[in-house]
Amino acid sequence: TAAATWAVLGGTSLGREARAVGAALGAGDLAAARERLPHLCGRDPQALDEQQIARAVVESVAENTSDAVVGALVWGALAGVPGLVGFRAVNTLDAMVGHRSPRYRRFGWAAARLDDVVGWPGARLTAALAVLAGPDPRGAWRVARRDASRHPSPNAGPVEASFAGALGVRLGGTLAYAGRVEHRPVLGAENRPVETADIERAVRLSRRVSLLALGVAVAGRAVGSVLVNRTVKRSCTGG
Repeated sequence: TAAATWAVLGGTSLGREARAVGAALGAGDLAAARERLPHLCGRDPQALDEQQIARAVVESVAENTSDAVVGALVWGALAGVPGLVGFRAVNTLDAMVGHRSPRYRRFGWAAARLDDVVGWPGARLTAALAVLAGPDPRGAWRVARRDASRHPSPNAGPVEASFAGALGVRLGGTLAYAGRVEHRPVLGAENRPVETADIERAVRLSRRVSLLALGVAVAGRAVGSVLVNRTVKRSCTGG
């Protein structure tokens, strides 16, 4: 119950923030979109145009579907409330100091690696469900299989690549984080650039993935409880 509540709240907040940026872009208010973007991700919005902001939102929706929703459900199913709280603590720590910086280089590196470990199962489940739930399963599978490993993050790669293929858009490329520029490989290079309308499409895909993940988590938790109860009964009988 706690995991489901946490995940639902995370998914609702994610969709709300993404749609707020999309609404600003749709109204032609680039300044408002730039002001709202930091609520979703840590990129520097000032140098971004409409297409780049839309791309940043779609990428953030994809990654946060894994981090804020599916990953929480996975760890809630595996370890209950302690697993859920521990996962979110690691995820928050990585968001705060995980990016490379001289001040937090060693501590940030450790936080990022720990986040990679705990985020691994949720990212794979998110990617798989995006392939199944997306409008183009074949395209999602093709791009995810081909491009996921090209991403510098072992967890963001599968998720963003599967979303890129499912939505038929091109993700990745040059990113700016507080004065630091990264040139990442393009995911789904054969697809078209992201448009403002794709923000809503990404939010809807995120919601479908989240609902499927909730079903998987509930089923997994139920099966786990049955197996534990059987083991306990056998132990008591044997004793």
